[in-house]
Amino acid sequence: MTSVDLNADMGESFGPWVMGQDAALLEVITSANIACGFHASDPDVMAATMKLAVDNGTGIGAHPGFPDLQGFGRRRMQLSPASLRNLTAYQLGAAQAMAGMAGGKVRHLKLHGALANMCAEDKAMALAAYEGALSVDPEIIVMVLAATQQQAAVEELGCRWAGEIFADRAYNDDATLVDRSLPGAVIHDAELAAARMVRMVQAGAILTESGKHIPAAVDTICLHGDGKTALQIARAVRAALEGAGVTLEVFPGRTGGV
Repeated sequence: MTSVDLNADMGESFGPWVMGQDAALLEVITSANIACGFHASDPDVMAATMKLAVDNGTGIGAHPGFPDLQGFGRRRMQLSPASLRNLTAYQLGAAQAMAGMAGGKVRHLKLHGALANMCAEDKAMALAAYEGALSVDPEIIVMVLAATQQQAAVEELGCRWAGEIFADRAYNDDATLVDRSLPGAVIHDAELAAARMVRMVQAGAILTESGKHIPAAVDTICLHGDGKTALQIARAVRAALEGAGVTLEVFPGRTGGV
């Protein structure tokens, strides 16, 4: 691969409570997934983050999650398909409004936390969530966990999509993320994360903890903005990729299979 996108989840502060180093991260990444008020954020935080993204020329994405502020959207919930569609559409609409107010536009959507993990395992659930987003904007690019049921869902829907891998998370052999409760699930070492990303981008594959290679659409690399070493990881990953001859740029989106 000659180019790849670098994205981060952000805009996850709430009132006076600050999470992450969004302003500094936006100087490093190429796409931002901005929380929409359900798992984190509020109107003021959304407005400020959207403005920063516009000022930096960063690709803007909506980052909807379960309605779970206390659990930061990382607790699993059981919702009907209709509720999933409505939940996703509602949050995308909020992101579009705040982006427009800042002079920008939402170009992609990425699910958050437990909602994302459940959709990576359950295609029917992913279909419901993505149908909600596409009913609002049929041209939106859906960012998916590469090689999971999220990807199967967008391929079935025939919509625009981008495959994502993670710089700061370990992988199971089915391309899902190792549960956060398990040792080694979250990677904090910036140099380790950077080396892993260079290997995965060059291989065009996810490398799991067992050593398995899973061919994947590596369009974008994510790091979690709430991580303690998020900024260090972002800088290290960018530097390592550029050192390997890979250009960092906003993903164009794709349609169909890999």
